[in-house]
Amino acid sequence: MTNTNENVLLIILISCVATIGGFLFGFDSGVINGTVDGLQQAFNSDSAGTGFNVSSMLIGCAIGAFSAGRLADKFGRRPLLILSAIFFIISAWGSGISSASFEFIIYRILGGVAVGAASVLAPAYISEIAPARFRGALTTVQQLSIIFGLFSAFVSNYYLANFAGASTAEFWLGYQAWRWMFWVELIPASLFLIALMFIPESPRYLVISNSNKLAVKVLGNLYGSQNVASKVKEIEDSLASDHHKPKLSDVFDKTTRKIRPIIWVGIGLATFQQLVGINVVFYYGAVLWQAAGFTESDALMINIISGAVSIAAVFITIYFIDKIGRKPLLFIGSLGMVATLATMVFAFANAGVDAQGQFSLGKQGVVALIAANAYVFFFNLSWGPVMWVMLGEMFPNQIRGSGLAIAGFAQWIANFLITWTFPIILSGIGLAGAYSIYTLGAVFSVVFIYKFVSETNGKELEEMEM
Repeated sequence: MTNTNENVLLIILISCVATIGGFLFGFDSGVINGTVDGLQQAFNSDSAGTGFNVSSMLIGCAIGAFSAGRLADKFGRRPLLILSAIFFIISAWGSGISSASFEFIIYRILGGVAVGAASVLAPAYISEIAPARFRGALTTVQQLSIIFGLFSAFVSNYYLANFAGASTAEFWLGYQAWRWMFWVELIPASLFLIALMFIPESPRYLVISNSNKLAVKVLGNLYGSQNVASKVKEIEDSLASDHHKPKLSDVFDKTTRKIRPIIWVGIGLATFQQLVGINVVFYYGAVLWQAAGFTESDALMINIISGAVSIAAVFITIYFIDKIGRKPLLFIGSLGMVATLATMVFAFANAGVDAQGQFSLGKQGVVALIAANAYVFFFNLSWGPVMWVMLGEMFPNQIRGSGLAIAGFAQWIANFLITWTFPIILSGIGLAGAYSIYTLGAVFSVVFIYKFVSETNGKELEEMEM
């Protein structure tokens, strides 16, 4: 489609509304970072119990990603995003007011459903309304929003803990600071719900659901009326030859009866993004750096620095992703993560013990800190945003919902396993052992990119192959 009549401002505004879901994804994921001590004290949990309290949200994320991907093909992208906003609001309030571990876990799982839904629907929605020539940049804004959400949660946690004296100290209206860390999320979640009322449904979904008149109207508003009819025809031609509605069985090749290769590539991208251990830094950053000998206040400040580094990296990706493509950025990121993770392993392996018998990095602290932030930089230059960009655009129209459902489910299951096992691994083989595992994940990701990932830069969604 020609771009002379594109309503670029409208496309950007609509995309920004969708990315509020990414902000909530990041905030909900990062807020737990500063509440671990409060959860341990309030619910009297051991390391495995704390790990499950922290990672319980990820069960909901897996359910939300899979369900939303499928339901979005039935009910539309926008209604599912609205439902996720409602779940964000309920979860934020409930997580903060919980008086027992079981109650807390239920609310976190509900929030996870919202995060999982937003994680797959926001990039898919943006991909389906954005022109190919700057689709990558707009979809990458989703990652920027995720990181900004994480960063905002870290800043909020830091100041709430400092104002109260500690995350476990009483702050306002008789409630501990860690509870208020969850309640801050009510503000952006409510904004998301209101803003979603003013955006249109995805035009590609409208064509898929045979609502062509409405699709023509939306496409006309976004791109101008000149080539709308041909675009609708192009979308129709990309669907199944018998024009049946998308269904989960479409992921199987009718000839071979096997799962289509593109689905396996999506699963691989989604899984490797987690196997490099990035969410250990985001979910357990405060715990990690306290274990390395830093104070709680210093550890929370390190989280803020990591968040700022992440935002800077994503801005670079926004600039380059539609210029050099997706695959080169994944290569650069993986190689950078191999080097920086290996450096962290070296620093942790050569750490000592202080006078109180506690683990201390000592002179290796600066090395570990620089390597950790370089690692965060390389991740957010590559796998952080690019994985979600590719999942949103790599699947053909007929199987986009199902492909996202399966890949999103795999991503969150891997996330859950990495997050849940970290406290156990930490107490078993220490930081050096844990990060050796993540280093291997980064090494294997290089091989995966080289052998299986194809470039999607500059292609219309209708050009994606089964």
